[in-house]
Amino acid sequence: MPSSPTTAIQPIMQAQALGPLWPTMDPFLFCAHHDDAYPAGNGAFAPAVSLEDRQIGSDFSRKDGWSMYHGDTVPGFPGHPHRGFETVTLVRKGLIDHADSLGAAARFGEGDVQWVTAGRGIQHSEMFPLLNATEPNPLELFQIWLNLPARNKMVAPHFTMLWNEHIPRLVHRDAAGRATTVTVVAGALPGAPAPLAPPPESWASQPEGDVAIWTLHLEPGAQWTLPAAQGQGTRRMLYFFVGDSLRVGPQEVDRHAALEVVAGQDWLLANTGASAVECLLLQGQPMGEPVAQYGPFVMNTQAEIMQAMNDYRRTQFGGWPWPEQDPVHGTEARRFARYPGAEADEQPPQA
Repeated sequence: MPSSPTTAIQPIMQAQALGPLWPTMDPFLFCAHHDDAYPAGNGAFAPAVSLEDRQIGSDFSRKDGWSMYHGDTVPGFPGHPHRGFETVTLVRKGLIDHADSLGAAARFGEGDVQWVTAGRGIQHSEMFPLLNATEPNPLELFQIWLNLPARNKMVAPHFTMLWNEHIPRLVHRDAAGRATTVTVVAGALPGAPAPLAPPPESWASQPEGDVAIWTLHLEPGAQWTLPAAQGQGTRRMLYFFVGDSLRVGPQEVDRHAALEVVAGQDWLLANTGASAVECLLLQGQPMGEPVAQYGPFVMNTQAEIMQAMNDYRRTQFGGWPWPEQDPVHGTEARRFARYPGAEADEQPPQA
């Protein structure tokens, strides 16, 4: 017997407002959307304005539309440790300078994705050099923390770049010709080219993980069917963060929100507003393991957290091979990666 309208499955299980840190669910630990309208630089990669009213070293004020974060001259996050999880950094605008305790370095952005498996321990820095001294330096990125299963928390650290030019995309046009573009950072999407391989020890590399990281751009009026997840028990969060209104199945959403949606069913998404809609989708099979976290360390027990702290004090996770805690990679606005032990830089392919 067909379900009545009052008993029909509704796609949105929960809706939460978007704040500085976006709500996540197992296997994800953290999601931050940094959208900073940095001013022109001063020729030394720093803002060409006074920093007098900011709490330097811990500035999350968004004064004038931007923050210094933990940087004292250059905005960003100077050298700091991680253990037991992965960071996935999607850069939508601007450039980031990466350096780490493995000796790896990179300058990446404009659609690139950096994926770091911290494993048993890594230090890295993420600096936002303001290269343009005559124009503003906007920066926009997502940083996502993906947990590692207990069996992989102490694997060797791993660093990789997913260059924008290689990241698969699906462009779908509905019956009216309106486009939806889906960028596939991780997780197979029917109709799109095969995704790039995530790091080998990642939960995203395990078939049972059913991990997907996609960004969606819907033109005004566009419609696209979000396909069901493959895994039974997979959970899915759809972050609606740009646009006026979005319809998910029969449900209308008129404010930006983190939407937990039923993952095991197809849902028609429709941009019902006058401007473009953008969403981030995070999906995965929950690990169902205990989580013990202290700042940049994520393990399964408090004893393991104490061990992480002791190991870091003792070994510095391999030390810091850079002369500064906040390395910046020169004045040239070029994208590159230098992998541990390599002498030559890897350049992104030509578009």
